[in-house]
Amino acid sequence: MTQEDWDAARAAHARGDYANALWLYRVLADQGDARAQDNLGVIYENGLGVPRNYPEAEKWYRRAASQGNANAQNNLGVMYEHGHGVPKNYAEAVKWYRLAAEQGDVNAQHNLGNQYESGSGVPLNYNEAVRWYRKSAERGHPMAQANLGVMYELGHGVAQDYVRAYMWFALSAAGFPASEAKNRGLAIKNRDQIAARLSTEKIAEARQLAREWRPKPASS
Repeated sequence: MTQEDWDAARAAHARGDYANALWLYRVLADQGDARAQDNLGVIYENGLGVPRNYPEAEKWYRRAASQGNANAQNNLGVMYEHGHGVPKNYAEAVKWYRLAAEQGDVNAQHNLGNQYESGSGVPLNYNEAVRWYRKSAERGHPMAQANLGVMYELGHGVAQDYVRAYMWFALSAAGFPASEAKNRGLAIKNRDQIAARLSTEKIAEARQLAREWRPKPASS
């Protein structure tokens, strides 16, 4: 199949024509296309036009992940973290998150930070949590930005800094799409709680830092 076939599959997926998307992805996946294998996993994991089937999703994620597809590696990590289609195994989740994170996948970087912050599958390590949250946050991942704000608020893995916490919460609130209103609301709440601890001058400093912030390119 050609690039046109891949484009047709993605277009069908985007417009909710899951029957055609599934057929096209399956043809490509059977030919070894890792992108299609990952997308088949997404369809089965979320029950898009088919009954939700975690074991089938895990099968396709694993095929793509084994080819080095970072998105599939992260998705497979999620399956292990939550026990979807496989027994729950935090160490295995960390393994797949790390493989994807080291390729620059921002979702995996955030998820790996979570594992270090909670001590799930790895020894609890706030410094490592901050390192991975920062990599993701600096690329514009709003949940990583929120979590990095929490680390600054609490002084976990970094010196406690309410100005930096406010900055990251503000960026997080601005970054969440309308479909994630709950998460956006939490970021705003955290930002405002930090504001109550800051002087007017420090709030102005934090807002200036947020205005000046620019996401880092993927290659950095």
